[in-house]
Amino acid sequence: MARAAVSGRLTWRVARLAETRAETATAQTLVFDVPGWPGHLAGQHIDVRLTADDGYSAQRSYSIAAPADGDRVELTVQAVADGEVSSYLTGGLSPGDPVEIRGPVGGWFVWRPTDTAPVLLVAGGSGIVPLMAMIRARRQAGSRTPFRLVYSVRTPADRYYAAELRRPEPGLDVTHVYTRQVPEGWPRPPGRLTVADLNSGGWPAEFAPDCFVCGPTGFVETAADLLLSLGHAAHRVKTERFGPSGG
Repeated sequence: MARAAVSGRLTWRVARLAETRAETATAQTLVFDVPGWPGHLAGQHIDVRLTADDGYSAQRSYSIAAPADGDRVELTVQAVADGEVSSYLTGGLSPGDPVEIRGPVGGWFVWRPTDTAPVLLVAGGSGIVPLMAMIRARRQAGSRTPFRLVYSVRTPADRYYAAELRRPEPGLDVTHVYTRQVPEGWPRPPGRLTVADLNSGGWPAEFAPDCFVCGPTGFVETAADLLLSLGHAAHRVKTERFGPSGG
């Protein structure tokens, strides 16, 4: 599958919307049918291109939200204010409508079911998307590799995949960090991710876990520095960041 993914990654393909699922008030999961899709690994992303009737085109990159499943590709897209691509994807598409996609892209920020080291996932906001693909890939493969997720969001209403992450899953521990507003009775006051959060919600460095960190640039840099301060080996801390792109 990996070889096929590499050989097909530069080809633009027509993807047609099959279904949508609301994740938050402003984010949707979009499921596309992509005939001839070469497959992908959990953690990879794709390019999406929209072309208007006058020839104008816009292109953005989005992480894939689920492991390979035949010709289906899932994206979770946050609508960005004035974002020409994200606004169209979340509000302008109907089932059967086409877009162009290219990929998969990326071979370093990936998790494979054959990997056996404990895994620590650290997500900031929509940075949960490629990490959720890893969680789902683990479940799909029946892997017993232990996973821990530390997920930082502003408020409970901003959580992606909330119902899915609430369901108990053997070998998966989930810790939420809320930076602006917490649920009633929540033991931790609102605030940014700290070394204490990663110390309690993550793995000890001596367990040599594979750490995947994804989110806005500032969050990723802070989280990576905290992991290094806890003694995690730099080569085991893999990061993926995103910033303003115009949506």
